[in-house]
Amino acid sequence: METINDFIANALPYTEWPMFVLLICGGLFLVAYSKFLPYRYFGHAIAITAGKYDDKNAKGDVSSFQALSAAVAATVGLGNISGVAIAIHDGGPGVIFWIWMTALIGMCIKFYSCSLSIMFRSTDDKGKVQGGPMYYITKGLGPKAKPLAIFFALCGLFGFLGVFTANQFTETFMSVIEPSETLFAMSDESWKWTVGVLLAVITSFVIFGGLTKIAKVASAIVPFMVAVYLVAVVAVMVMNASQIIPSLKMIFTEAWNFNTVVTGGFWGLVIIGVRRAMFSNEAGLGSAPMYHGQSKTDNAVKEGLVAMLGPFIDTILVCTFTAIVIILSGAYLEDQSGIVMTLNAFERTLGSYGDDLLMVIVSAFALSTLFTYSYYGVKCLTFLTNAKIGKYYNWYFVIMIIFAAVASLELVKNLIDLSYALMVIPNMIAVLLLAPKVNAAAKDYFKKLKHDGA
Repeated sequence: METINDFIANALPYTEWPMFVLLICGGLFLVAYSKFLPYRYFGHAIAITAGKYDDKNAKGDVSSFQALSAAVAATVGLGNISGVAIAIHDGGPGVIFWIWMTALIGMCIKFYSCSLSIMFRSTDDKGKVQGGPMYYITKGLGPKAKPLAIFFALCGLFGFLGVFTANQFTETFMSVIEPSETLFAMSDESWKWTVGVLLAVITSFVIFGGLTKIAKVASAIVPFMVAVYLVAVVAVMVMNASQIIPSLKMIFTEAWNFNTVVTGGFWGLVIIGVRRAMFSNEAGLGSAPMYHGQSKTDNAVKEGLVAMLGPFIDTILVCTFTAIVIILSGAYLEDQSGIVMTLNAFERTLGSYGDDLLMVIVSAFALSTLFTYSYYGVKCLTFLTNAKIGKYYNWYFVIMIIFAAVASLELVKNLIDLSYALMVIPNMIAVLLLAPKVNAAAKDYFKKLKHDGA
């Protein structure tokens, strides 16, 4: 495993700058090019998500709300709980500011990419509606661009494994349960294998049921668990109200610390923020368009507006609350990373029940993320082969859950960072080139909306 980790770690620096330029510079271009349209129609996006503008006769397999829930299930999870802790460990409290900036830009990127997922939908060899980067690359840019779509799908076979989630769930279990003190006296390594196998079995019951089952489970679990998590962190902030302003102040001041000790200095700090924000809300990655491409709608702009809410819920809200709890608790001052730091923060602020509560929340988030991630991988393999072979990705996915449970955090983190950085390249190239088509559709949509309203 050390050899694999060294190879991935050495490859990462060569992918960071293309990813940074396309995600941030490309995203800023889209914000200006849209004339801030996604932000101006934030309230309208909420109304669409609530079902006010649903068309029951539209093509697709799931509602816009279910698509958003499934996409958010893949992002509101351990990326928000342990991913934020990893970011603070690697870059200090100031990294949160750069996560915010990337998320705000990401809202606009998701508006464009998920609009394209409806605009350029296709069907697989079984006649099922399909959407996502592979399809808007090939249909939108033409056959000559197919190598870009193939490259994206190949990277997705690794990027959409649930390795980070399985790894951090196992760490949570080991930290909270302390299995070595239970009746089942096994070594920590044996416990990790056991947890990995159980997690794989539970995941199998849902993912082999296909998209509809995944969407139903995700839309049932996610809203409730997000609410529970938010109640918990709000309770912590209320009990430590005097520390909220100093924590936020620290985030802003450290964000501009040009003498930071982070490897790579100030720009290293910014890149850590971009990495973790992309892992948190997946804007620019191209995963969310795969779910939103299945929505029961024939209007691309409506779906883009719904998708835009994802980064706001996931990063601006959930990540911020997690960061404040970690900072005000002082847990970030200890040499801990990942879920262990967040567990420590909750235990300090909520007492002995804090880590137990987080364990329950993490369990739900971990399972919902694993359910949704598997579908992304199935779509990638289906595009590369056919629908029949694509389903076999689930077996590979389940096996890798067990591997991730015993792997090191460093290996898992590097694998995800490399895969994501590579996937951003073809996806953002396509989104930027096809942006004029989304603008034209948006102009028509809002003109009609204004006319109908009048």
